[in-house]
Amino acid sequence: MSQTRKQRAARCFAALRAAIPDPRTELHYHSPFQLLVAVVLSAQSTDKAVNLCSAGLFAAAPTPKAMWELGEEGIRAHIRSLGLFNAKARHVHALSGALLQRFDGQVPNSREALESLPGVGRKTANVVLNTLFGEPTIAVDTHIFRVANRLGIAPGKTPLAVEKGLLEVVPADVRKDAHHLLILHGRYTCTARKPRCADCALFSCCAWPDKTLWQRSPS
Repeated sequence: MSQTRKQRAARCFAALRAAIPDPRTELHYHSPFQLLVAVVLSAQSTDKAVNLCSAGLFAAAPTPKAMWELGEEGIRAHIRSLGLFNAKARHVHALSGALLQRFDGQVPNSREALESLPGVGRKTANVVLNTLFGEPTIAVDTHIFRVANRLGIAPGKTPLAVEKGLLEVVPADVRKDAHHLLILHGRYTCTARKPRCADCALFSCCAWPDKTLWQRSPS
C-alpha cells in the first residue's frame, strides 16, 4: 500500500524517537554566545573538529567582549585547523562586535536579528533558534538533506526546498526535536558512504531504492 509523505514521516519520526531518546547538539558550549560561535565555526567542518578548537578559543574568550578584544588574529590562531578559518575568524570577530554594539552582548532570539550578524545565514539562524530558544526550526545541512531525500519524506534539490518539505510533513509533537533527530541519524546511521541499512530502525519506512543493497552488503 502506498503511503503519503505525511504518513511516511510519522512512521519515520516515531522510529527515530525510539532510537534516539535524547536528541541534542554535539557541539560543546557554555553560553548562548558560545553556541552561536560554534555553529558559525561548524560550516564545512565536523562538530568534533570544532569542539577541539573551541575549547581553547572559549577558554581565552568566553564572552563577546573578550572575543572582540582577542581580535581577528587571536581567533585565527585557535581555529587554524578548520576549513575556511580566515573567513570564520573574521566573522566571529565581527559578530562579537555587532552583539556588543547592537544587542547589549546578548544573542538575539529573532531570525531577522540573527541573520543581520556577520557570518550568520539561514542555516545558522535555524540552529540557534531551535537549540537555544526551542523554536521548531529545521536547519538543513548535508546530513538532513541526504536523509530527507533518501527517506522520501521531503525530496528536494536545494536545502530550502527540503526545509519547506520537512515543515509540511514533520508531526507537530516532534517538530522541536526533528532537527537533531535527522542530523544524528545521518551522522551515525544513514551516512553518505556505507550507510548502515542493515541496522537502521527506519528501514521499513525508508523509500531509498538502494537500501536493499546496503542491507545485504553493509561492508
